[in-house]
Amino acid sequence: MKIGYTPHFLRKFKSLTPEIQEESFEAIEAFSDKKNHKRLKIHKLKGSLTGIYSFSVNYHIRILFEYVKPDQVILIAIGNHEIYKQ
Repeated sequence: MKIGYTPHFLRKFKSLTPEIQEESFEAIEAFSDKKNHKRLKIHKLKGSLTGIYSFSVNYHIRILFEYVKPDQVILIAIGNHEIYKQ
């Protein structure tokens, strides 16, 4: 799967602690293999975020993404549950 990043995602990623960055990087690598999607708790979002999906890095950190093509996604945001309120 091809993965792209928005500038917003990259800014937020850089502001995370090195430990969370490493966890996030590992989750993104796992995300690229569809066999791991259940473990990452991928789910569709509703309401103002319809069309956007989310997966878990850990108990607190989530990554929002959107499918551009069936085999291509763009990572939109990373952070705690506050990212759902954007």
